[in-house]
Amino acid sequence: MKTDLDHLPGRKRRELEQVVEIIHAEFLETQQIATSKWKREGRILKIVLFGSYARGDWVDERYVAKGYQSDYDLLIVVNYQRVVEFDECWHRTEDRLIREPDIKTPVNFIVHTKSEVNDKLKLGHYFFTDIVKDGILLYELKGEKPFATAKPFNPQQALEVARAYYDQWMPTVQNYNVLSEAALSFGMRNERAFLLHQTIERAYACLLLVLTYYSPSTHNIKFLRSLAEDLDKRLKAVWPQETRFQNRCFELAKRAYVEARYSKHYSITEEELAWIAERAETLRGVVETVCRERLASLSEALREDQE
Repeated sequence: MKTDLDHLPGRKRRELEQVVEIIHAEFLETQQIATSKWKREGRILKIVLFGSYARGDWVDERYVAKGYQSDYDLLIVVNYQRVVEFDECWHRTEDRLIREPDIKTPVNFIVHTKSEVNDKLKLGHYFFTDIVKDGILLYELKGEKPFATAKPFNPQQALEVARAYYDQWMPTVQNYNVLSEAALSFGMRNERAFLLHQTIERAYACLLLVLTYYSPSTHNIKFLRSLAEDLDKRLKAVWPQETRFQNRCFELAKRAYVEARYSKHYSITEEELAWIAERAETLRGVVETVCRERLASLSEALREDQE
């Protein structure tokens, strides 16, 4: 894998160095108070930068009106599955990265074991093969071996898997949208906010699965949105960021997964719900278009392979 960040300006390289330091510091601090043997023996094996900052097509226009800013996307590779599920550690890390004043670029990360990544590579999952192909190794534990060699899907497998994901996930997008409309008819604003969150989450998951055969195990629609927009630029127009109202609505949708169900302080107006619902329907339409184009492309590739 590549290891240099020469294509990035110095301030970005320094930010990424600090991000890696924070990940290690939070992991170590949580380990030091751990009593479980598996926590004490947990290790970070690799940290890989992927996505736009690895490829070099990142955007940072946060100081420009209506500007767009790419996120840092990281793959953290660990030695045990239980370390992947070490919620206390990763929640602390996420919170620290959000609060750190010197880190101006949003940071997203996924955590997997090395065996998980290698298994995905051997099965030909595009998401992980692209990480190995385009990603940049920011950290590697001394003595660690490289990832397994990627084995791409054949055209038949690629189409079958993508179509199965589409058939499984696309109907659930519409189902949750219908449920959100029903909640509105009963005046259940918080419940509608939660159901709209699920509509959005499932739309992004559908797109990611059809295009890359992978969607991270997260309910953070901001992270899912970032990954999806990195795959197809048409998705950027779904959520305009021209006014405070628009930005607030997306934030309310993001928070709805937990707060709309459990927090007495969560409040959302009918106007905000209507705007979120409109954008969710726009998202559904764009996702359906992109997925159908992908399936058509895979079908054409299969026909050419069979000729």
